[in-house]
Amino acid sequence: MSKNILSKSIINLPGVGKQKEKELNKLGIKTIEELLYYFPRRYEDRSRLKPLNLLQHDSVETILAEIKKIEVVKTNKKIYILKVYLENPTGKITAIFFNQNYLKNQFKIGRKIYVTGKVNLRFGRQIVVSDYELVIEESQPIHAGRIIPIYRENKKITSKFLRNLVSFALENYLPEVEETIPEEIKNKYGLLSIKEALREIHFPTGRERYKKARYRFVFEEFLVLQVGIKFLRQTIKNQKGISHTTKDELVRKLEKSLPFSLTDAQKKVISEIKKDMESSQMMYRLIQGDVGSGKTVVAAWAIVKAISGGYQSALMVPTEILAEQHTLTMTQLLKPLGIKPLLLKGGLSKKEKEEKLIQIATGKANLIIGTHSLIQSEVTFNNLGLVVIDEQHRFGVRQRIALKEKGNAPDVLVMTATPIPRTLALTFYGDMDLSVIDELPPGRKPVKTYHAQENMRERIYKFVRKQIQLGFQAYVVCPLVEESEKLDLENATQLASKLQQEIFPDFRIGLIHGRLNSLEKETIMEKFRQGKINVLVSTTVIEVGVNVPNATVMVIENAERFGLAQLHQLRGRIGRGSEQAYCILISDSHTPETKARMKIMTKTTNGFLLAEEDLKLRGPGEILGTRQHGFPDLKIANLLKDFKILEQTKILAEEIVREGLNLRNFLNHKWISV
Repeated sequence: MSKNILSKSIINLPGVGKQKEKELNKLGIKTIEELLYYFPRRYEDRSRLKPLNLLQHDSVETILAEIKKIEVVKTNKKIYILKVYLENPTGKITAIFFNQNYLKNQFKIGRKIYVTGKVNLRFGRQIVVSDYELVIEESQPIHAGRIIPIYRENKKITSKFLRNLVSFALENYLPEVEETIPEEIKNKYGLLSIKEALREIHFPTGRERYKKARYRFVFEEFLVLQVGIKFLRQTIKNQKGISHTTKDELVRKLEKSLPFSLTDAQKKVISEIKKDMESSQMMYRLIQGDVGSGKTVVAAWAIVKAISGGYQSALMVPTEILAEQHTLTMTQLLKPLGIKPLLLKGGLSKKEKEEKLIQIATGKANLIIGTHSLIQSEVTFNNLGLVVIDEQHRFGVRQRIALKEKGNAPDVLVMTATPIPRTLALTFYGDMDLSVIDELPPGRKPVKTYHAQENMRERIYKFVRKQIQLGFQAYVVCPLVEESEKLDLENATQLASKLQQEIFPDFRIGLIHGRLNSLEKETIMEKFRQGKINVLVSTTVIEVGVNVPNATVMVIENAERFGLAQLHQLRGRIGRGSEQAYCILISDSHTPETKARMKIMTKTTNGFLLAEEDLKLRGPGEILGTRQHGFPDLKIANLLKDFKILEQTKILAEEIVREGLNLRNFLNHKWISV
């Protein structure tokens, strides 16, 4: 592409001032190139123009007619109605515009106009206008008389405005777009050229042409993604690593000190890690394990193996609560071995921080636990040999690489309790070797899950009371909506207050949420762990890693506002002891999606089965949080719908790598983030 032209700011286009530029930027459109690759989210077929005498009441139609008369009417409620009387050879109709009397000057008698809107035959023959376009003889219509694109918009940027902008960009800048796929690949797979595909994806000239354009972009998106993964894997495989070949006395001591036996699944994964760590190549392994499957113990085994050879280990987690939790767990697990974790977190005094940084730099601290604070420039490791990353999907790729680069090709072990369907794992984690812990420790009982409605609240509270009287504890989880964090905080605060004052005045109620500082959060969690709080009201900050075996009940408010993967993560906070645990999902929503979600949550505790269902219901981006956390943001491809294309590109990517073509050519895509 002619980068110097296509990388020009969007403000260079007509109709885009400073304010519009700001709003377009919010949609991710900063340059002309980004506008061209801002694909429609759906389409409306306005190509079928209906005869006026065949219009039916309440139907949404597009018509083409001539303006015969214009008038403005003011109602008693001070609403202005613009009436435009239209006529064509098939009949007459009046177009109604509410509070748009300023359009009167644009409309001229005798001009033709396309009108889209809802037909109303109760008060004469009327059409209430939602969109219109005046006919300009020399140009093709943009908003009517064809299949039109509907874009993701915001309050200030409408789909109509974007159509105008995209249309202008296509007419004036499309010649500058250069082909990105080699001719032989295009011919072999029957792909449209880049210019044809861009025209057809925005303004399809027919259903089949749209399908061909979409196929071109899905194919390209998957191909770039697959080649990127192969490129990463090739780089990793060629990289010399640390060979941890010391005797395993310390890890055997760890195994003997455990108050439980390892499951067969844990043993299998440990043997895979052992083989990786002892090889001369760098380990790059993902451990997938359902909530409560014992991933932490497996990570502890790898940490101890690295430390026994004189290396440091770093454990990076997404939240400070989880960092505190891991520090507590690792302290208990490794105490018999004389290994004491060092916790690096926010809120430390300058002196405390300096002391900890010296311990890390001199190698005095051999296990360092923290959040993304571990990758700050001031943190220098003495001899980093192993990097463990928990809840991988919460971190961006760059953060993962930044921690790895703190050492000289340290082994990397990644853990996730978010069960990922095989389709997603192959696509998003194809650069890693995959281990699965698919067995729960003996003695764990599956959590019993129930779907309840608002009118059952009294029964729910009676049940919670009974559990607390038996000596157990409970969580009450409030949903968090990004657009309204303040409102959610108010809801959680009000609920905690109501539970304390009206429902459980004789029990101790705690409240934890994202706006508390790390010390406040940890103080509350410690009180809950010690049993000093009976009911903990929480937003989703307790989603991962929190381990309080005495908590046997979880009540989830507005459960319809969570995806299956998140509900499963939350449910994983209970049932961590030998007692029976109960999860109650409160939701009055009757949408088919909510019903399906609640039904499967009550039927199974198998995280992998739930992940497959979540993929069907909500798509990959929601499961992995791709937009927030730096994974490829699939703009047009759908992993379920386009699985056959994914398979095609996977085979092609392998050929490209095998034949040694220049991989970087395929990675130079601004519209696809690899």
